Amino acid sequence: MSHGTYVPVLDRNHLKTISRAMKSRRPLTEVAGELEFASVADLLEATATALGMVRVDLEGISVDGSVLDGFPIKVIHRFEVFPLKRQEDRVTLAVSNPFEIHAIDAIAAEMRVAITPVLVDADQLRSLIQTQLGVGAETLDGLLAQQKGDERELIESLAGQDLEDAAEAQQASVVRLVNEILAAAIEARASDIHVEAQEQGLKLRYRIDGMLQKQPTAPEMNQFRNAIVTRLKIMARLNIAEKRIPQDGRIKLRVKGREIDIRVSMIPMLHGEGVVMRVLDKENLTFSLRGIGMPEEVYARFQNLIRLPHGIILVTGPTGSGKTTTLYSALAEIKNEENKIITTEDPIEYQLPGINQIQVNAKVGLTFAASLRSILRHDPDVVLVGEIRDLETAESATQASLTGHLVFSTLHTNDAAGAFMRLCDMGVEPFLVSSTVEGVLAQRLVRRLCAECRERDTRTPTEAPDDFPWDALRAARRTLYGPAGCPNCRGAGYRGRMGIYELLVANDEIRGLATERAPSTVLKKAARRAGMATLRDDGWRKVVNGITTIDEVLRVTKSDD
Repeated sequence: MSHGTYVPVLDRNHLKTISRAMKSRRPLTEVAGELEFASVADLLEATATALGMVRVDLEGISVDGSVLDGFPIKVIHRFEVFPLKRQEDRVTLAVSNPFEIHAIDAIAAEMRVAITPVLVDADQLRSLIQTQLGVGAETLDGLLAQQKGDERELIESLAGQDLEDAAEAQQASVVRLVNEILAAAIEARASDIHVEAQEQGLKLRYRIDGMLQKQPTAPEMNQFRNAIVTRLKIMARLNIAEKRIPQDGRIKLRVKGREIDIRVSMIPMLHGEGVVMRVLDKENLTFSLRGIGMPEEVYARFQNLIRLPHGIILVTGPTGSGKTTTLYSALAEIKNEENKIITTEDPIEYQLPGINQIQVNAKVGLTFAASLRSILRHDPDVVLVGEIRDLETAESATQASLTGHLVFSTLHTNDAAGAFMRLCDMGVEPFLVSSTVEGVLAQRLVRRLCAECRERDTRTPTEAPDDFPWDALRAARRTLYGPAGCPNCRGAGYRGRMGIYELLVANDEIRGLATERAPSTVLKKAARRAGMATLRDDGWRKVVNGITTIDEVLRVTKSDD
């Protein structure tokens, strides 16, 4: 469990510096750099040696749940410790701050056992605590302690079916429990939080890098399900008495000094209301075409498109493929004091400085098509229509481009070539489609390999897809990588996402084929002859460069043959 590498000896002054850093929760990476250690692991190894302790790496460690029997949960959270092993009269205790001697003494006195402290990494310890106890365990422990005492009636009302005045859902413990669920999701870089009502109880899942991950929760959380949902309704300013129809709202939070916007959607389900929250981290997002993984040649051609005086530029892909981010990035590149940009969106996800944004409201007749007609009376140079969903919107966008405006929009098609056929199927005349659409960018999102733990992928050509470019891999003298899993990526093997792209620029041949309503397969072949790299091509390029994996490309693309 302990590392066997040589580490330098720390003196008393060094230990004081480390002690102060641990007490103030200063990042140990900074301390390691100051004391000239190569890593935090080496710093912890040296600290353990100086204090006569054992240093334990918690990565991949398995803990028997029985060690928690009789162990006070509140102590785990208060002192940030966790029992790893238990014998009759001795407990091996993982600690992230070995200088808090009083904590170890307090636990020894309360449990009447001897304590053997071992030094562990703080991030690994927090991850272990959450895995073993679940999100919000400390708060649940407090609620259950109340349940055992005089406030049994309060807790039963929290778990009840009707909270007419919501006073119970505003109790400090429930407020803290909901805050912990939200804070844990933001800390995990989740884009969505799913609170699902199931027959067997509450299910909590976070969508991280496009994939849903079930979060550990204590079984006791189930009895507070209604209180949690009601608290979320209060935060989102929704009607707490209405449980029969869907409701939408917003929550604004400040987490560690960052502005977080959360879109809340509630829908009645068989076993209670289901809640999905979209997390919009305003301060953690920059709109830049350079930063979203666009290849250099695609970036150069797309730059030419977004600077055209008029025409339609479409971005296509399924829901959640990053279309909005690409469009916002394009607008951010071309906005200046000489042009006027107006958008009509449903909903407005991010507020863009220097750009005029309209929120679609179908209930009062403010549809994409209606708002687009009004926008053209406001003398815009560039217009963004959130999505072309129907003939009316498609015709309005076409007319806007014919009258000298540059129009950006999105479509749901499988590839770039399919956009021409989709517009024609909506009812737009083929000659109008061919003369107005200047370019179509199809995109998908793939997960990036975690740089800390990626490992060599040993599969052979017979085990890989037939169209994987082994020749390109060998010519570039690159290695094929796959996911491993570490604390940095929460065991997923991936951290973050990037786009893969397919850019079709309309030329004379493509316009002619579009006018004749040629199938998308014919248009795609013409575009490839003109130099278009497909989604699959760009995906393989990123695999060859060691950024993502074969499995990720297979997950979001299909073969071009």
